[in-house]
Formats: sequence, C-alpha cells, structure tokens
Amino acid sequence: MINFPRSTFTWKSNPWYPDPYYRYTGGFVGQPGQSYHVRFNIEASCTIQDEATGQRTELFVSAPCRTEYTIAKRNLFQVPSGEFRFPFSRRCRLGLAKRPSTEQEEVSVALLSESLAEHRIDLRSFANVTELTDARQIAAATLNNDLLNAISTYRDAGRGLTVSVEYPVNLINLNVPDGEFQICTGPVIVPDLATWDGSEVKRVFLAHVAITAFDHVEFILQREVAATPEERVWLDQPRGRDRYELLDPNKRPPTYPPPRPKPTVYNEIWELAATNVVLRAENIG
Repeated sequence: MINFPRSTFTWKSNPWYPDPYYRYTGGFVGQPGQSYHVRFNIEASCTIQDEATGQRTELFVSAPCRTEYTIAKRNLFQVPSGEFRFPFSRRCRLGLAKRPSTEQEEVSVALLSESLAEHRIDLRSFANVTELTDARQIAAATLNNDLLNAISTYRDAGRGLTVSVEYPVNLINLNVPDGEFQICTGPVIVPDLATWDGSEVKRVFLAHVAITAFDHVEFILQREVAATPEERVWLDQPRGRDRYELLDPNKRPPTYPPPRPKPTVYNEIWELAATNVVLRAENIG
C-alpha cells in the first residue's frame, strides 16, 4: 500500500540555454547555464505485467501545477495557462495523451537519465496494512478515518498483459444501512497498450476512476477540446510575459505561431471487468 502523500519524485534540470527563437524557453526566466530542482508528490501508480515473462513495469503520475515562469520574482503564472503533469516510469518520461484512445498521436518520450541531470524516486509504503473484503468493512474504516487505497486490476487478454492501478481513496460515498459504497476519485493514469513495446508504453491517459464492487471498474479519460473562435480571443491573450515572445520579431521559426494550450474535459469512459482490492492503514500521528 503506497503512502502517496509521502512519496515524491525529485529532479534537477539540465543547464538551461536560450532557444534560437523564443525568449522564455519552457517558461524559464534565469540565466544561461543555470539549473533548478523540482520536487512533486506522486498521486497514483500503475503496473503493467507481462503474463508470459512476469516482467513488471511501474508507471507514476505527478501532482499538477499550472504552467509557470521558473524561477521568477513576479508574474509567476503563464497566461494562456496550461496544466503541467509529469507521467513517468522508472526509466522514461512518458507522453500524456491529448486525444481519445481511438486516435493515434505523436507524443514525446525521453529517458530520465538523458533528459534530467539528476532524479530520485522516493516511494513510501504504509505498515500494518489490512485488506477490506466487504462493503461493511469499508464503511467502518471510512467512518473511523482510516487511510484507504484501492488497486484496480484488469487484463488485456489479446496482448497477454495485466494492468494494476493503485490510487488513494480521496473520495468515497457510503450507504451504510444497505451495505453499499462508491469510490469515485482521481487522478490516475492508465496506459495506452497499443504503444507497448515489450518493456515500456509511450502514451498514458490521465483519468478518474469509480468502483462500487470488487469485480468492475470504470475510468473516465481526459482529452483536449477546441474552444470556439470567439472564446479563443480571450483564452489565447497573453498577460504579462508571453511564453512565446520572439527574441527577434523578424526571425520566426518554421512552425510559428505555436499552438496555445487547449481546455480539457473528461469524456471517454472505459468499463472493464476488474479485480478491485481496498486496503486500509491506521490513521495515526
């Protein structure tokens, strides 16, 4: 049972150097050659197991932040604003899907050892964990303010893969008299198994998860949507610094202007046969 609030990923950037076109590459406002550290909490995990070989690949997703200027004194948030999420495995930074699972898309994948100067995964676990096997136990643990995680496991029989998604139970609904529960929480990540190469996936989906029983799970996946032209007038209007300000207005890259962040919605639903396990740890201290 992972102790998500105490589990972190810490990394140091490679030295920053100016872009040939844009003034604030990646939102950094420092000096050439500078590096910076980032630490974030891990919000959920996912394990892919090859049923033939037993090989396990662990995936994680970071806590979010709004796109920002790093490291600035003022004008900290970027507008137009996007959401920064960092999905990763033990080896790679993974691509976070912007499109539905029915569509292919180009995503950026990079080895952590090459894209970061340093990195450290600090994964903590709870001690004295017990499994809750019925709704009344779940209700009692909830009302006792115990700490709960759930693990939802499903199979891709065609590929011979088993996927297990572990997440903290941040929200739960109870019908105590009738012995019913509903966990509805997130975010989690689920893998695009069409991008599985035998050891890694390239694309993952940000999702929320809901369960009401031990044999069924539902995920609702995030995707980008296009705003109407009249909404894009204010949505794309920079305030303060412009992340895409050119060093020289007369020197533009071939793909100028770059796309601005798009709004996101949760829309696509996966309903899957699953094995759900609810775990309890005492809430102490």
